[in-house]
Amino acid sequence: MTPTRRTLLKSVGAAALLGTGIRHAEGAMTTEPDLILTNGRITTLDRSKPDAEAVAIKDGRILAAGRADEIMPLAGAGTEVIDLKGRRAVPGLNDSHTHLIRGGLYYNLELRWEGVPSLADALRMLREQARRTPAPQWVRVVGGWSEFQFAERRMPTLDEINAAAPDTPVFILHLYGRALLNRAALRAIGFTRDTPNPPGGVIEHDAAGEPTGLLVAKPSALILYSTLAKGPKLDPEDQANSTRHFMRELNRLGITSVIDAGGGGQNYPDDYEIIRALHRDGQMTVRVAYNLFAQKAGEELADYRRWTGMAKPGDGDAFLRLNGGGENLAWSAADFENFLEPRPDLAPVMEAELESVVRLLAENRWPFRIHATYDESIDRFLTVFERVDRDVPFDGLRFIIDHAETITPRNIERIAALGGGIAVQHRMAFQGEYYVDRYGADAAEATPPITRMLEAGVPVGAGTDATRVSSYNPWVALYWLTQGKTLGGLTLTPERNRLDRETALRLWTKGSAWFSGEAGVKGALAPGEHADITVLSDDYFSVPGEAIKDIESVMTVLGGRIVYAAAEFRGRDPAPPPPSPDWSPARTFGGHWRRAEGRPASATNAMALSSACGCADQCGVHGHAHHIAWSTPLPVSDKSRFWGALGCNCFAF
Repeated sequence: MTPTRRTLLKSVGAAALLGTGIRHAEGAMTTEPDLILTNGRITTLDRSKPDAEAVAIKDGRILAAGRADEIMPLAGAGTEVIDLKGRRAVPGLNDSHTHLIRGGLYYNLELRWEGVPSLADALRMLREQARRTPAPQWVRVVGGWSEFQFAERRMPTLDEINAAAPDTPVFILHLYGRALLNRAALRAIGFTRDTPNPPGGVIEHDAAGEPTGLLVAKPSALILYSTLAKGPKLDPEDQANSTRHFMRELNRLGITSVIDAGGGGQNYPDDYEIIRALHRDGQMTVRVAYNLFAQKAGEELADYRRWTGMAKPGDGDAFLRLNGGGENLAWSAADFENFLEPRPDLAPVMEAELESVVRLLAENRWPFRIHATYDESIDRFLTVFERVDRDVPFDGLRFIIDHAETITPRNIERIAALGGGIAVQHRMAFQGEYYVDRYGADAAEATPPITRMLEAGVPVGAGTDATRVSSYNPWVALYWLTQGKTLGGLTLTPERNRLDRETALRLWTKGSAWFSGEAGVKGALAPGEHADITVLSDDYFSVPGEAIKDIESVMTVLGGRIVYAAAEFRGRDPAPPPPSPDWSPARTFGGHWRRAEGRPASATNAMALSSACGCADQCGVHGHAHHIAWSTPLPVSDKSRFWGALGCNCFAF
């Protein structure tokens, strides 16, 4: 076939561009892009070409990145071109340790206090949701908040919770330390003066011997998990809707990939049916690599024998795939951090139980990860790993130490020698005040010691460990990494131990890709890698440090497909169905608290504003934004700009 003049010109032009430094996927010089994003400030994290104005995408992969005048000649008749209008774009964020699959099943059930600026706002939200929630359902606030984020800088009292919700059961989880239950929840669960303390915790009683509603995790969080598990669940259809909305919430914050660490109560394969169905139906908007978490003490080895016989790491595809074992390998090795309590000592049987599981995984070439907060635990775990490695060489087998807040340089070197990596999260941003109270400010200066890990050449990936302690918001994590502060403003990390913004972003992209064995295909906007991109509401590299935690995405691209869009790109947004059921907190309040134009979006009154558009409780994209209390009276034009910034185009002012 004779080439057309257009094809020849494009081939010649593409070849000429190679001389100017533009990079293409191999063999793709004459390929017409499906999509070009142009006129942006694009951080590629490709060390050979770190900055670009435009990026071309073909078949879900990066085709080329460079100056706009280099990329635009590649466009053909079928190429869609999107003007980024000067916005900053970065590779899609990748959470190296979270609990998306479990969290998705419950997202629509949960009232989020993430980012809420005052306890008064939080209690108003609780009161409103309690009125809306039908029996026998509960109102649940499950982690992601700290009392130090509130203007009042205190916890809610049990009296306040009971006043806000006198009849609807309420369960509020606070870190790994305690849970607050109202009287209706105590009745629903059946806790009375005669109920004995369950394993792993304490039921607080008043002077008359009646349970107050405070559950204390002492010495472990088992009492919190087991009590939460007593609440009603959603039906499968609503669980699917809930998972879609959780993924959408992550897309709104620029996340395109996660590594799911399983979690308590997340049984394989039963509790994975919803995510598998969404995958089969092409409804994944986040890439998920998942680990399998041993659920019952004494049966861990039997679980992993069964799982290694029925599946293998890598099963699946780029959107849903099995990653390995953990983060719980043996219950005797669980050292859950609770800085309200002293460090727990692991049982003497730990080594034998952990070794049997690690040996099985190594023999079957299963990557694995383990929850390890304290250096004392890590030291014992590494001794087990080294013993197994002598008999069954790891030889490149990925293993991950999760959390590692108090790890020492010696144990960092041991991890490096074995070829392991460390996944770090921003849990200190939520409980750093408690850590300082117990261990002192000096001990918090490098907790965890990330710069030391990087100097040792250990792979490091960043994440959140959402939602039981910290929020799923990656920008709060990036704030903590770069500014060294808690949500309450307490400075933990001196400047010498903080990360610069590019290094922190790299941990959230290229760094995390190592943990699922995908370092060569994701994490940078480089030719041949997945076209996962987030376009930011504010320039991460130039905003004041305090503003980092308020950044969102205005357009999130997954494999070349737009999965979320807001602000000037909102017309491209593929909105899912509204959250279900219709009383869901996600329908009214959404997820993480939003800020726009410097004004807090308070989930309270102003129902007249929602009625102005006639779509209250109908619009799943921004239904939660309809309940706004303005801190100062605003003219209509300001309100219109506010809604536009949130991506709402249904308000006709």
